Amino acid sequence: MNFLFFTHSLISDWNHGNAHFLRGVMRALQGKGHACRALEPADGWSRRNLLAERGEAAIGEFHRIFPDLRSDSYDSTDAALAALDGADVVIVHEWTDPDIVSAIGRARAAGGRFRLLFHDTHHRAVSADAEIRALDLSAYDGVLAFGAALRERYLATGWGRDVHVWHEAADDSLFRPHPEIRPERDLVWVGNWGDGERSAELMEFLVRPVEALGLSATIHGVRYPPTAIAALERAGAEFAGSVANALVPQVFARHRVTVHVPRRPYVSALPGIPTIRPFEALACGIPLICAPWEDAEGLFRPGHDYLVAQDGAQMTRRLTDVLSDPALSRALAANGLERIAARHSCRHRADELLDIVQRMDLPKREIA
Repeated sequence: MNFLFFTHSLISDWNHGNAHFLRGVMRALQGKGHACRALEPADGWSRRNLLAERGEAAIGEFHRIFPDLRSDSYDSTDAALAALDGADVVIVHEWTDPDIVSAIGRARAAGGRFRLLFHDTHHRAVSADAEIRALDLSAYDGVLAFGAALRERYLATGWGRDVHVWHEAADDSLFRPHPEIRPERDLVWVGNWGDGERSAELMEFLVRPVEALGLSATIHGVRYPPTAIAALERAGAEFAGSVANALVPQVFARHRVTVHVPRRPYVSALPGIPTIRPFEALACGIPLICAPWEDAEGLFRPGHDYLVAQDGAQMTRRLTDVLSDPALSRALAANGLERIAARHSCRHRADELLDIVQRMDLPKREIA
């Protein structure tokens, strides 16, 4: 089948985690013999910021690392619609311009020969529901929601007639252990500071434990305000700025432990949705300690695949345990790897997507 993905960006992962997952899913589908192509707006904000921060070399780096992935840009609704020709499955991400979302739906309703799915990997359905409510999804064949809580939100509001849970996952062909790299530092955090959605939590579960223990820590990410950078400096952590996601496995390998601090909406309003970073960390075999989040869907085995810290004091103790106990560190790494290999690779998600597509009502041309 020919898959067409409308995404904010495949090439840029600047503050854009969906690019991580989409790259892996496209590669997995292509490995199964399907054709994949991404469409992204020519002047998307993620790409603009990537170019401003790392220059054209960042675009070349994407093509060097992912020569098997194709992403074309569009600069008008007509150009977007022209790309539909020949597609069997069209998947439209929720960051796509609302006018494009509606236009693709109209093309499907007018007899488009493709299955059409809307893909939601964010918390706007609860934090900015008016924006989602304004989208015209009436002609879409289904919705892919990256967690059960989000699926329930769509069903309760009547935004989708056929809503499927499709979690994110790790591209384990890229995110894997690097035993040839020896750890040089204690802790690494790869994540963005954001819009105040977890500022207090990052101070409690990351900055203060690093300072209390005197850890050698490396912090990667974007959108860090001066106050956050100053706090990191006072804690003795090194703020290293953004890093291309494809290089994160090597970054993990140079450190002994990492942490996950979820954004507040995923704790309070959408429990059970971990976002992609824990999948990627576990796939790399680095011990992981999480600030509280409810694994409502049983994706992992808390206390076995990763440790949970209920507050900053417990995070400090957990970090001490992992960094001082090699056996515990090895066990967490092995258990996390096992869980990813069994349930949470992009190959698993490609199989799930293919199953969803096959179970959908077939377009009339295929019945004929």
